Amino acid sequence: MEFEEVVAVDGTESECRCDGGQPKNFARPCLLLLLAEAPAHGYELMERLRPFGFEVNDPATVYKTLRQMAAERLLTSDWELSDRGPARRVYTITADGRDLLHAWAQTLEENRQILTDYLERFRALEARAKEPDYSSAKAT
Repeated sequence: MEFEEVVAVDGTESECRCDGGQPKNFARPCLLLLLAEAPAHGYELMERLRPFGFEVNDPATVYKTLRQMAAERLLTSDWELSDRGPARRVYTITADGRDLLHAWAQTLEENRQILTDYLERFRALEARAKEPDYSSAKAT
C-alpha cells in the first residue's frame, strides 16, 4: 500500500496472513476523492483518510504523495495565510485529477463485482462444509 506505515484503524494488527487490504495505491484515489469534496491541507487530509482504513504514522509519506500528484497535475496547491499559526499549503483537485478519480471509481466498481463473486462462492463453500456428511454413516 502507498502509506508504508499503515495499521488498522483500531490500532491492532490483522491476524490474516494474506496480503490483502486496499488495492495498490488506494491512497491516491482516496486523496482525489477527499479533494473533490473540498480543498484541504495535509493534516486535515490525514484525518479524513481514516475512514478508508488509513492510520498515517508518518506525515511525510502523505506529503510526498501530494507532491507527486501535484507534479502529475492531478492537484494544485496554494499557501493559505492564517491569523492563528503558520501559513498552510492547501491542495485542490484539477480537471486531470477529476478524470483520474472517475477512472478509479470505474475500476473499483469492477473490482467490487469480482470481490462479491468471490465472497458468494466462499460463503457457499462454507455452507456446504457445515452440512452433515451422511455418506459415511452406516445404514441400520
